[in-house]
Amino acid sequence: MEIIYNIRKKAAGLKRRIVLPEGAEDRTIRAAEFLIAEGIADVILLGARGRIQDQAARYGLRHVLEAPIVDPYRIDPADEERYIELMVSLRGSKGVTREVAARQLQEPLYLGAVMVKAGDADGEVAGAVSYTGDVLRPALQYIKTAPGISVVSGTFIMRIPDKSYGDMGTMLFADCAVSPEPTAQQLAEIAISTARTARSIVGLEPRVAMLSFSTRGSASHPSVDKVREATEIAQRMDPNLVIDGEIQADTAIVPDIADRKAPGSRLDGRANVLVFPSLEVGNIAYKLVQRLAHADAIGPVLQGLASPVNDLSRGCSIDDIINVVAITACQTE
Repeated sequence: MEIIYNIRKKAAGLKRRIVLPEGAEDRTIRAAEFLIAEGIADVILLGARGRIQDQAARYGLRHVLEAPIVDPYRIDPADEERYIELMVSLRGSKGVTREVAARQLQEPLYLGAVMVKAGDADGEVAGAVSYTGDVLRPALQYIKTAPGISVVSGTFIMRIPDKSYGDMGTMLFADCAVSPEPTAQQLAEIAISTARTARSIVGLEPRVAMLSFSTRGSASHPSVDKVREATEIAQRMDPNLVIDGEIQADTAIVPDIADRKAPGSRLDGRANVLVFPSLEVGNIAYKLVQRLAHADAIGPVLQGLASPVNDLSRGCSIDDIINVVAITACQTE
């Protein structure tokens, strides 16, 4: 798939350090070998050094044998002290003492998030054997959200066979993974985050549609008001962003319909970023498009954090891990 090839190529040019908290997991260690060998990213594996090295030797993974490994139970004392001080400074008011911080560092997902916050890694990928909430919790506590953003969201990069939609069949759908009922402010932030993802990962200049069952006041409802307000907020946050809303899905993506229902729209029926009014709608929409249109759905790509952290499916393949690491590297731009 061309889009994956381009993402991997871009990641290779960035030379980012991505920490893998599940470093001893079978698929993860095999993905790490490929990532290092192909120069897609420099990886840092978390886990028991002996176990990781034994697995690498058994599978003949010579690049992994040379990769940096950090054992959460045997952290370098100078690094441990630096991490503890950072954690207490960030979360002391929430009850994180030196003792609490030291215990948290023994958990790979916490250690990985703190390494990113400390600048010892550029991003993190986990979830092959961990629940989404367990991956996100340390990230939200220590990495926190990006400036001006208060909500983490998840976007899918959709590759649709019919190339008349989006940019030659490429579109982004959000939020399809994280925030069930975003407020108008949060919906605006999701739009801004997804526009940034379109630029950094896919190289698209975003054209954002804030979707509703109404176009330009054709219906009246509090949910319509929310989408309209969110559009106004997003426009204030980024005055240069091409965005329109509230707008119906067909009006957003079909030029002929846009001419009739939204003449003069900045989208002109060519939206490549669709922002849904709720997680329920977004999740249903991406799965229907994936199945009925035989589209490829890449993601979810988590967005809105100050530094990138991405969550894998527990059923992920080795290729999935490689691709998510490449995406995470691209998000650092």
